[in-house]
Amino acid sequence: MKTLMTLLENSTFSYELMYHEKPIISAEDGAGYFGIDKGQTAPTLIVKADKDFFALIVSGSRGRVNIKKIADILKCNKIRMCSREEAQNATGFDVGSIPFIGLSIPCIIDKHLFHYPFVYGGTGKSTYTLKIEPQALCELNTVAAMFDYL
Repeated sequence: MKTLMTLLENSTFSYELMYHEKPIISAEDGAGYFGIDKGQTAPTLIVKADKDFFALIVSGSRGRVNIKKIADILKCNKIRMCSREEAQNATGFDVGSIPFIGLSIPCIIDKHLFHYPFVYGGTGKSTYTLKIEPQALCELNTVAAMFDYL
């Protein structure tokens, strides 16, 4: 979490790092705990496209992600969701607590997150959640693509 804290402290974005005793590992858990719209939660999923890994940062209001459309956006032949082990190896974090800021792999960001003044996502630790302005997702990550409707 040290890398995340350095990024946040050196940024101009408004944020809040929130501690909670119980781990929050799903969009439903986060929306209920913080009393926010499910769409404000931003789960980070890891996909493998051809030979590269990507962090897919989606609005929690999306029921399912159309992986074929993500493949079209990235102009790749093969894409799939990563296993827990692959996600951990690609990011260094456990599934359910993967940070949505400061990853070393490129990100694909859901534009729906920009409908909110703040979004909530992982920090690398399951007992901390980051609340931040959605514009930070673009500025504090390497963005490979953005999408609107899937």
